[in-house]
Amino acid sequence: MRLLRVLFPLVLVLCQLACQSPTAIRGSQSTHPPTRLQGILDRGEIRIGLSGNQPPLNMKDKSGQIIGLEVDLITTLAQSMGLSPRFVVKPFADLIPAIESGEVDIVISGMTITPERNARVAFAGPYFISGKSVLTRSPAIASAEDAASLNTTDRRYSVLAGSTSESFVEQVLPKATSVPVKDYDAAVQMVLDGKVDAMIADFPICQLSVLRHPDTDLSTLMTPFTIEPLGIALPADDPLLVNLIQNYLNTLENTGLLMQFKAKWFSDGSWIAELP
Repeated sequence: MRLLRVLFPLVLVLCQLACQSPTAIRGSQSTHPPTRLQGILDRGEIRIGLSGNQPPLNMKDKSGQIIGLEVDLITTLAQSMGLSPRFVVKPFADLIPAIESGEVDIVISGMTITPERNARVAFAGPYFISGKSVLTRSPAIASAEDAASLNTTDRRYSVLAGSTSESFVEQVLPKATSVPVKDYDAAVQMVLDGKVDAMIADFPICQLSVLRHPDTDLSTLMTPFTIEPLGIALPADDPLLVNLIQNYLNTLENTGLLMQFKAKWFSDGSWIAELP
């Protein structure tokens, strides 16, 4: 019900701002070659790639339903454009290839905008600013003032395979050992089991992991090591789709609804009870 209450004013604003609705676009005649956007409009459905295991951005609840900040955000945008969202859950490392192959139309999954990724796909956003942090049971690591102090040969760090966290360890902490895993649950468990000294991950992931395991001695940094913008990844060959998503995302932010979503998932922890 909360999503419906915030969705309604967004729909009204978008209807006032839009010069031409998706329905009108879908029914109009064009001499331009078919685009990915036109295919989405013809289907009436947008396929959204995400990992499904990056709380509080995206995750599965006890019933298996995908929930999270990014889910609220992209569902609102899709419905405002008159489209049905269809979530496609894939390992994080497979998400950009899924855009390139056409298996999904867009990706929203805690993906940092980097030059390397932007050379392969386009980005709309950012919709959130994150940064690299640590999750650890070691007071010495949790109190580190800079990443350089963690760059020692006796350190092992779990990271999400294919993520900027993996690149961070390889580039900033080359003396340490990087242990790539397929999802954050596995990375956190390695910390709990003492198999690694810490997990290197985005700041929100580390914060949430501390909240989810209150009876352990897990801790994280007060301030992340880096500043990283998260964006919606889109096909590189369709500027019209990029333009449309960016315009709707701007409207979501300007109406204050994006801020409401952030408050829901980062200030109110009641949703943690919905997790398995």
